[in-house]
Amino acid sequence: MPGQVEREGVTESRYEDGRHPGIAYRRYISLVCLLDVTHDQDIETLIVAAHTLTRLAALETTNDTPAAQWRTLTILRDNGPLRVGELARLSRVTQPGMTRLVGQMVKEGLLTRTTDAADSRATVVEVTPLGVEALHTWLLHLTSALAPRFEDLTEHEWDALRTTARVLTRNLDRTTATVEAAR
Repeated sequence: MPGQVEREGVTESRYEDGRHPGIAYRRYISLVCLLDVTHDQDIETLIVAAHTLTRLAALETTNDTPAAQWRTLTILRDNGPLRVGELARLSRVTQPGMTRLVGQMVKEGLLTRTTDAADSRATVVEVTPLGVEALHTWLLHLTSALAPRFEDLTEHEWDALRTTARVLTRNLDRTTATVEAAR
């Protein structure tokens, strides 16, 4: 049990052997907080870097196609056919905005729109082979436009990027599966 010790006018609690109670615990908490802050900063850095990379890609490719189109094609490629409302939710746009975008993409032959067999009031959207090809071409164009920014990486840095990409993909796939199961 700690006793009271007065030193230089300050009363402190101390164990009989002179140890200060809670120092180890406070060091542990400080370390945990430091790790949490560092991890949070790492996540923030990844998010900001991804956004910056996306903006740079758009600028360097000088492609006028809205990012929402590429996001829509990617969502449909990865999730299969979806109702317009669900597609809007996953893309984080309004349903009327998604309806307009889908209409434009249908006219371009990138998507097809059909009536939902389970509910004739709902529309299901699916990516076409032309849409998949357009997305594939866009991703190749993005890669070649951004490649010069990565020319000076060492093999160790490439390994780190590969590991980061695998970890992010694995965790995002797991998160997506959890969200899908909750619906």
